Amino acid sequence: MTYHVTVIGGGPSGLMAAIAAAEQGASVLLLEKGKKLGTKLAISGGGRCNVTNRLPEEEVIRHLPGNGKFLYSPFSVFNNYDIIDFFERLGVGLKEEDHGRMFPASNKAQDVVQSLLTYLDTLHVEVRKQTKVDGIQYGENHHTIHLSDSEPVHTKSLIIATGGKAVPHTGSTGDGYKWAKTAGHTITTLFPTEVPLLSDDSFIKEKKLQGVSLRDVDVSVLNQKNKPIITHKMDMLFTHFGISGPAVLRCSQYAVKEFMKGHKPVTIEIDTLPDQTLQQLTETYMKKREENPKKTWKNTIKGIVPERMIDYLMENNDIPAEQTNAHLSKEQFHGFLQNLKHFHVLVHDSQPIEKAFVTGGGVSIKEVVPNTLQSKMMHHLYFCGEILDIHGYTGGYNITSALVTGHVSGMNAAWEGMA
Repeated sequence: MTYHVTVIGGGPSGLMAAIAAAEQGASVLLLEKGKKLGTKLAISGGGRCNVTNRLPEEEVIRHLPGNGKFLYSPFSVFNNYDIIDFFERLGVGLKEEDHGRMFPASNKAQDVVQSLLTYLDTLHVEVRKQTKVDGIQYGENHHTIHLSDSEPVHTKSLIIATGGKAVPHTGSTGDGYKWAKTAGHTITTLFPTEVPLLSDDSFIKEKKLQGVSLRDVDVSVLNQKNKPIITHKMDMLFTHFGISGPAVLRCSQYAVKEFMKGHKPVTIEIDTLPDQTLQQLTETYMKKREENPKKTWKNTIKGIVPERMIDYLMENNDIPAEQTNAHLSKEQFHGFLQNLKHFHVLVHDSQPIEKAFVTGGGVSIKEVVPNTLQSKMMHHLYFCGEILDIHGYTGGYNITSALVTGHVSGMNAAWEGMA
């Protein structure tokens, strides 16, 4: 038998592609090399599954710094609001949390995965798990998929939804790139995004700030001229190897791109008090010093940042713990406040792509038709999800991209496969 549509990969985009194709009435085969479908969905959002984001389309695209604008076309067919309607139609109630993030009301990612599996069943999609693809032979009227342990599969349309190289234990180990190359596609440089950063600074190596987290701080990646390339205001964390936490993960791809240009180390600047200028801080604490000359500087500044950070900054500026305001020198005072506003960490690398949340790079979007996700290099071939050179920040944006491109590719592959 020749299937109308075959989808390789049972992650978010592959599941959505198989569903959209079957909704058009196509005969659909879904191949997954792992034991389970939807593994990445099941662990996303800390096991709660951040299915999409309710922000306006413009905002969602802004949160996809890696070629998000490519999604304007697919969004005109199926967008983040359609994703919400889709899951509610399947009986998964969703709730909105901060920054527009949408989660299942039950807080269980498994409910999202199960709703998709049940629907695949209802639509009579043939699913083969633990099925490894060895290679693809592209043909004029149909493609042949060679499997490790069974007969080859013939299909009119083929959708490659194999993911990137991030989070490999979910099965995304980069298999699809070679099949895309065989079809004549360019794979842009792959790099980790949403990834912790590594530092050899002595205070990191000596674990002086390990475990200290800072809330609502400005984290910036500085270029060679010490100007910010990007700034994100969120929480961050000092670790035994460097820095992590939401603000750092968002900034990480910009640091990684600097490394790729041969710029190492890269300076990360932390403004621990972004809501006050250095001048305001100086005036406030100058006044406090004058009013309380006998009070220690440590007690005067208490609570402004976590205590271990205060201890480190005092050490950094040669201020003894018992130093009173009256005895604090001009250099010590200004140096301390300067550190609060411009704390620098030199990062020399990121954790590897396998430890990243998202893969940067992939099948070049210049070689894919935006409103159908069809290959420009090979007829009857489609791509969706993280194999494409599209990536976003965490917060439901990558899953949105996966589900949208999955839906659009599945629909179009079915029309072409049945034509």
